[in-house]
Amino acid sequence: MFAPAAVAAPATPVAPEAPRAVAAAPDIPVANVKAHLAQLQSIATANGGNRAHGRTGYKASIDYVKGKLDAAGFTTALKTFTYNGSTGYNLIADWPGGDTSHVVMAGAHLDSVTGGPGINDNGSGSAGILETALAVSRAGLQPTKHLRFGWWGAEEYGMVGSKNYVNSLPAAERSKIDTYLNFDMIGSPNPGYFTYRYDSALDALFRDYFAGIGISTEQDFEGDGRSDHAPFQDAGIRVGGLFSGADYTKTAAQAAKWGGTAGQAFDRCYHSSCDTSANINDTALDRMTDAIAYAVWALSAGTTTPPTGTVFETTTDVQIPDYGAAVTSDLAVTGRTGNAPAALQVAVDIKHTYRGDLVVDLVAPNGTTFRLKNSSGNDSAANVQATYTVDASAVPANGTWKLKVQDIARQDTGYVDSWKLTF
Repeated sequence: MFAPAAVAAPATPVAPEAPRAVAAAPDIPVANVKAHLAQLQSIATANGGNRAHGRTGYKASIDYVKGKLDAAGFTTALKTFTYNGSTGYNLIADWPGGDTSHVVMAGAHLDSVTGGPGINDNGSGSAGILETALAVSRAGLQPTKHLRFGWWGAEEYGMVGSKNYVNSLPAAERSKIDTYLNFDMIGSPNPGYFTYRYDSALDALFRDYFAGIGISTEQDFEGDGRSDHAPFQDAGIRVGGLFSGADYTKTAAQAAKWGGTAGQAFDRCYHSSCDTSANINDTALDRMTDAIAYAVWALSAGTTTPPTGTVFETTTDVQIPDYGAAVTSDLAVTGRTGNAPAALQVAVDIKHTYRGDLVVDLVAPNGTTFRLKNSSGNDSAANVQATYTVDASAVPANGTWKLKVQDIARQDTGYVDSWKLTF
C-alpha cells in the first residue's frame, strides 16, 4: 500500500439487470493461498529480499502468477510501462466468455517495497485473487459478465501501474468496466475487517457476506484513496474492496469485536523487512479470500446493481475559512418515513486547494455525527469529490442534515460546491 492519498471520485451507476440464479461460490482453500505466498517469499529470498518494481524479484513474481493463469486457461497479457528508468509490468488475465461490454474486474498490486518481501503488503491480496481466479477455472464458471483480473506493478510509488493501465484504455473500453474490486492487504497479523464504502451496493455485498459468518465490518479510512482502486474511481468506475489494516492502531472496541491486541498496529511489519510469510493471520486470509470469491461469483452473474432512491441535494456554495471555525451546509429532508437507511449515500463535492487540511462530518437531524473524512498531512491533492456510505439507521430521516467542514491548517482555501443524500 502506498502512503500519500489520492482524490476519490463519485461512482458511475450502471443499468439495472434482471435477477437470475447464481451458482454458489466455492470455499477457497487457505492452504492454496498460503502456497502462493510461500512461492512469493522464496522469490524474494532469492532476489535480494524484496519483490519491488525494477528488481528481479518483481519480474519473477509476475512470471509465477502468469504461469499459473496460463495453465488454467486464462488469456493473459503483460503490459509494460516505464518508471524511474525501469520497466514495470502489469499482468491482465481474462476468463473466456461473458458479455465483454460488461466487465467485472478484481485486482491487487504485486510489488513490494524495497525494504522487505511484502508478503502481507501485498502478496496476500495478489495470492487471494490468484486462487480465486484458479477456482473460476476449476469450476468451469460461465459468468454472464466478463471476468478480468489484474496484478499491478509499482503501486508503492503511487499506483503507477494501475494508473498506466486505466489511462491507456480507450474511453470505450473504460466504459465497459462495470466494477473494479481492489484487495490490498487481506492477511494482517492483528487483523481488522474493513470494507470500501464508496458504493453502497458493493459495500452491502461484502457486509452481507461477513454478517453471514458473524463478523461486523467497519468502513476503511486508512486506505482511502491510497491503493489501486483510486485510478479506476477517478475514471468514473465504481469500486469496492477489502482491507485488513496497516499501521493504524487497533482500538479496544475493535479488539473486543475482532480479537487480536488492542493498542497495537494491525500490521507491525507494514513496509518492513519482517513482512514475511510469518506475518500472516491465516483466519483473516481465509475469510477475506472466501469473500473475494463470493463477490466475484455474485457480480459476474449480474445480480448486484447500484442502488437507486430519492435524492436530496443542495448546490448553495459555502465558503470554508482558512484555518478557521467549522462551517455547515444545510440540507432539508422531508417526506421520508421512519429512520434513514443503513446504507445512506453522501456525495460530496468540495473545491479546495489542499484537501489534507479538511475534516468533513455529516450531522444528522438529531445531532448524531458521522465522520466522513479525517485530515492528513500526507494528502496533498486538491478537492474532495467522493461518495461515502454511512449506517444512519438509528437516526430519523426527516429534518435538517448538515455537512460540517473545517480547515485545520493555514494557507489553503476553498468552498463546499454541492452535496447530496441518496435514500
